[in-house]
Amino acid sequence: MRGNLLRLLSAALVGSFCYGLAEVEALTVYRIGGEELPPPEVDGDFEFIQLSWADVDEKQLGKIDLLEVATHFIEPQRLDPTVNLTPLIRERGGGIRSNNSYGWQSEALLDFLMDGDLTTAYLGSGRSQSADCSPCKKGIWFELNGLFPIRRIKISTTERFAHQRFIEVFEIGTSDGDLRKKGTREGQYHWRGAFLDYDVVFSVANNLEPFLDLALPDRPIADILFYAAVGYWEIAEFEIFGLCFASQASYVSNVIDLGMASSLGELTWSGSRDQGATVNLSMRSGDDTDPNFYWRFTFRGDERSRFAVSGEPLALDRYKRLEEGEKAGISPDNESWEFWTPPLDFDRGHSELVGLRPRRYLQFKADFLSERALAAGRMEYLQFSVSQPPVASQVLAEIVPHQVEVGEIVQFIYKILPNLEQNDLGFDSIEIDTPIEVTSIDAVYIGGEEQDFTIAERDAKSFVVQVPRIDLNRTGELVEVEFQAEVFQVGTVFSGRVFDSQLPHEVRQRITAGNADDLAESNTLSVGLSTVANPAVKALWLSPRLFTPNGDGVNDVLQIEYDLVNLSGDVPVTIDLYDLAGVKRCEVAHSTAASGRFSATWEGVDDAGDLLPPGLYLLRLEVESDKAKDVAVAVVRLVY
Repeated sequence: MRGNLLRLLSAALVGSFCYGLAEVEALTVYRIGGEELPPPEVDGDFEFIQLSWADVDEKQLGKIDLLEVATHFIEPQRLDPTVNLTPLIRERGGGIRSNNSYGWQSEALLDFLMDGDLTTAYLGSGRSQSADCSPCKKGIWFELNGLFPIRRIKISTTERFAHQRFIEVFEIGTSDGDLRKKGTREGQYHWRGAFLDYDVVFSVANNLEPFLDLALPDRPIADILFYAAVGYWEIAEFEIFGLCFASQASYVSNVIDLGMASSLGELTWSGSRDQGATVNLSMRSGDDTDPNFYWRFTFRGDERSRFAVSGEPLALDRYKRLEEGEKAGISPDNESWEFWTPPLDFDRGHSELVGLRPRRYLQFKADFLSERALAAGRMEYLQFSVSQPPVASQVLAEIVPHQVEVGEIVQFIYKILPNLEQNDLGFDSIEIDTPIEVTSIDAVYIGGEEQDFTIAERDAKSFVVQVPRIDLNRTGELVEVEFQAEVFQVGTVFSGRVFDSQLPHEVRQRITAGNADDLAESNTLSVGLSTVANPAVKALWLSPRLFTPNGDGVNDVLQIEYDLVNLSGDVPVTIDLYDLAGVKRCEVAHSTAASGRFSATWEGVDDAGDLLPPGLYLLRLEVESDKAKDVAVAVVRLVY
């Protein structure tokens, strides 16, 4: 999927077109990018709003980094192999430092490395020494502030001293900046409390050339270290050249204002990606214009405040005007906004907009990653639909039972609690997703009374029942749908939607898992599996409730405790983590155990050691004895 994500997700309005709409419209279709395409083909009346990839505004929380933006696509920038990147490092927030008696510092003499003048030079004199007698001014550290496909390094001396100050012995190393590899790389360099490690690319002991042109391997680079401990040498120019697509690029749309709280519908996109390239597309929704909290130091100990001295809440513009010493950081607003979703399946090309309830504000982001210089992803457009006013202000649901025997026909009750406010559309249809076609649909209850219903749709993936209309007069009444089905996979999610059958082209509003009935203990739409009458797993506990592996030392590790019973000896115990789609993301632990209390920990990473994105996950504990398997499932809420 190669192309257009940058311009697609900006929040600048290019055009708005109405198609047979009355004064107040319900269905609105937004498209970011794809400006050369005709309006979408949608049955019924709708409003179409065209947005542009290019109109990203930092004041509206939008951002573009290392992307080429066109009207019909966005993709990572191509690096010109003839352009020296060294003078651009600082402009992009990176750094160039040498080791002196104070540590690694960005001294003015380093400017000679990139002034384009072969008559000036940086001298590796080595005249001063560290406490252990190691020579200073012998190392140069280039921090690129991102991953780049660096392919060549050119090092030149002045012509005047070409045969006196050439670099006879030197080492060049690179790093991809992955902190998980720290301490494992071949090259290691300690200086004044700073520890650098790197993959050694060149280790030369008898160079006689004053001008060097060095080719680097095809892998993304975040840091370059040059080190020459021997001799009195100079560098007139240290030039760094890239090739092909940037290894990392990103797009963050402006916060998009839908005008009012809206039912969130379908999300579709078009794009492409080469082998070795990844596009991580995600979204979030909220109730106000800014998804962040801004903090300032009050200078009363370590106290921080989200309010200015005047008492007003800090916003982005006011935060930027604070003195550097006053700025205490930016954190996600987890009160009015949801977290970024896990990356959507880019190759699939469609998903649902995600929101716990109708939302007014949306924001999208796309991270482009490449393992090879010639590989890249592209987005052409992103399109989504919303309905206004919403079907309901919120619809909570839970399923009972939430743990069943694998492959057995089970009577389920789908409990729905609608919350409607003035002007909400209301609904008369309920759609429920199922792992296979249901065996039967047996009854519908509203407020405890059985109701007539109609089966409007039924197939291998879902069913729809039409029920008496739920409007403002019936807000807060418990709606129960009874059906029979089988479950074969751990963590099967019976997601659902509600809609008005008289408005068939409007958005089907997503149902949110939660406490719909105080008499039920599910609070989830996920169904787990158990396979024994006398379970081996008596209890499973997770703490903390909110797991935040962000390195701040608070709630960084998920503690897992479980009680095992009815076991006559050691048996295999496996703890795996799944996403809500049932895809295994990592193996948390694998061991053997007998009856007793046991514990394990998880630090928020997958099998490759990469941090998983925020969201809900299912932790599955499986105990395999000589009699049967016993499975327990718990929900993990991972946030940053």
